[in-house]
Order: sequence, then C-alpha cells, then structure tokens
Amino acid sequence: MTDMRIDEDAVVAFTQELVRIRSVNDPSAGTAELPAARLVEERMREFGWDPQVSEVEPGRPNVVAVIEGGGGPGPTLMFEGHTDVVTEGDRAAWSFDPYAGDIVDGQLRGRGSADMKAGVAAMIYAAKALVEAGPFPGRLVLGALVDEEGLMLGAKAFARTPLAAEIDGAICCEPEAGEICAVSKGAVRLMVHFEGAMAHGAMPQHARNPLPVAAEFVRRVSEVQAELLHVHGVHEHLGPNYVTPTVITGGDTDQINVIPARAIVCLDIRTTPGVDHVELNGRITELAGACGEPAGVSATVEVVDDRPAVDTPVTHPMIVALAQAHEAVTGAPAVYGGVPGATDGTILTRDAGIPTVVYGPGGKWIAHQADEFVAVSEIIEATTVYAETARRFLTAGSPD
Repeated sequence: MTDMRIDEDAVVAFTQELVRIRSVNDPSAGTAELPAARLVEERMREFGWDPQVSEVEPGRPNVVAVIEGGGGPGPTLMFEGHTDVVTEGDRAAWSFDPYAGDIVDGQLRGRGSADMKAGVAAMIYAAKALVEAGPFPGRLVLGALVDEEGLMLGAKAFARTPLAAEIDGAICCEPEAGEICAVSKGAVRLMVHFEGAMAHGAMPQHARNPLPVAAEFVRRVSEVQAELLHVHGVHEHLGPNYVTPTVITGGDTDQINVIPARAIVCLDIRTTPGVDHVELNGRITELAGACGEPAGVSATVEVVDDRPAVDTPVTHPMIVALAQAHEAVTGAPAVYGGVPGATDGTILTRDAGIPTVVYGPGGKWIAHQADEFVAVSEIIEATTVYAETARRFLTAGSPD
C-alpha cells in the first residue's frame, strides 16, 4: 500500500464540526443544508480546490469539486455524500445533546454522525491525502449533495449535469459497517385511489362504500408479496421483496355518520434485482380493480416514486479496487452486503447510468435512531480505505 498520510485528528474534528450543525430540512425551524454546505465548501477551498456551488432549492446547495490528478489521462471516480440529516425527533429519547458532536469512549455522538457526516468528512480528507501524495492519473469528483433524506433532489439535479456523464464510478459513503454494498433494493411507492359513492350512514344501501374495499385490498396485498417470494426467492444480501401498506385514509372523524366516496391506500414496495416494476404495478392495479368491482368501486393506481434496484457487478474495477483497499487497510477480507433502502446512488445509477457502490463508516442500523454515534476508529479507517481505493482505481484505469 502506497504511503499516504491521513490527517486523523483533522478528519475527526471536521466530522464534529459538521455534526454540530442542525442541517435538517425543516422550514418551520428555518433550517436546511446551507450551513453544512458552506462548511464543506470552505474546507475544500482551504485545500486549494474550486468547488461549484449550485442551489437545488433556496438554501439547499449541492457542493461539487473536481480534482484533476495531474498525472495524465485516466478514469473519473466520484465520492458522494449528503449534507442533510433527519430530525432528531423527541429530544427526551436522547441521553445526550443530539448535536453535541462530542467524543465519549471512542464514539463520536450526535444526529448525522453516522448518517452521514462522518462519510462526508472521510471522503474529503481521503482526497486531500491522495493529492498530497503526488500526481495521479484521471480525476476525483467530490459531491456533497442535498435532500438525500427527502426526494433526493440533489442527486437528481447532479445526474442532469454534463459532469455526471463523465463519471466512471461512484462510491456513496453511507454507513454500512465496513460492508461493500454493490446491491441496493429498489423502491416503489404507490397511492391506490378507490372511488365509490357517498351516502348517509343510516342508508348504506345508497352508498358504494370504498372502505371495505380498501380493507380487502390491504388484506390481499400479502398475496402479491407471496408471489414475489415464490418467483424471486430470498436475495443473498437483500432478503425478500416486501409489499407493505403504510397509509390508509377515508372518511372524516367529524362526520362519522357519512359514508365516504373515497379511500386511499399507500404501499411501500421494496424490490430485489430482477423484479420488473411495470409488471408489478400492473399486478397491483389488477388486484385493486378485482377488490373494487363487486362493490361498484373503481380503483386507480398512482406511481408516486419508482426507484429501481441497483446491482453493480462486484467485478467492476471500482469495486475490485475497493475490496483490495479494504483488505490492505483492515487486514481482513472484504465482506459484501446490501442496502435495504435507497441511497443517492440509486438515483445516480438510474438517471445517469453511473456504476455505484455503498461503503462507509458507521453502523448499518444506527441511522435515524436516537443516540446516534460513529466510532472514531471507523472514520479514520474509512478515510484510509477511500484514499487507497482511489489510488488503485485511478492507477489501474489509466493508459499504459
């Protein structure tokens, strides 16, 4: 492994600075990503880079730096992270200040410490280490994007840029406990509308009540999940496919004597590679219609969001370099896993065709929980792995 010096104290201190910023997209509180994005921009400029800052929404800027290696032609590798965090929720559920950013017993504590300000800090300081080690082929792209915890507007905006089309691979620095996650589940969010006819509760014979239809539909969506299990089985890293009702609405609690005309059921569907989302949506539409037809209730299915599964081959040169770097730095063989949800990588792959992999510091299941933390040792380790991955990938991919 080439000797690259990681500024361990600085990357940890920078993580602390980021964690102390409440970068929750919370219009009621007047907070968003801007202060964290500014801090990232300032640090990049201190290192002599020229980041481009582009506002996706007011107060919500993407920060993207392109770092030329100066060592001749070569591939372009992106490290990607997000500056937004989810709300801390009920502060009473925390045993410490959610934005303390302190270190206790080797753990850096606070909202966003694992998800994913440690990853953002690690990718920036990994790039610094690579640059300081001397010229390298190709170039690095560092992207600190907004709204990953929402509609992924930052990733969608970046995917539309000309730069996105030039990237050969992207490492999303999300917390995965050191697992190399080349696969991520797809996600489909559906809103199923049932339309009947309103009537007085004392005269149900004049109604076409959508509520029993919605209830029957909720009961029967388990059939679709069972069909997916039968056809696709259980994925090695992602588990089974899930079809989960998450919202059901209909009627008005202020008018209990009124049979409503409308009801809505929302589904959150998580899919493994190989599931055809068009066919799946067609099956849901068929089921909704079958449930409503006997009662004279019509059904329509609205696709709210559709994110395909990601399945990057582990033989991709970026992932080969990452696995080699992980083993060289940690002394342990690479462990492969999967992401049960979606990341910005899902959008980068879907919209820009960028091969993506997820690997970063922090526990796999700690995100969005109270008392969030990341081990200091994992921040340093991830920074070192990122730097070594970049060196291996860019060198291997350069012309002879």
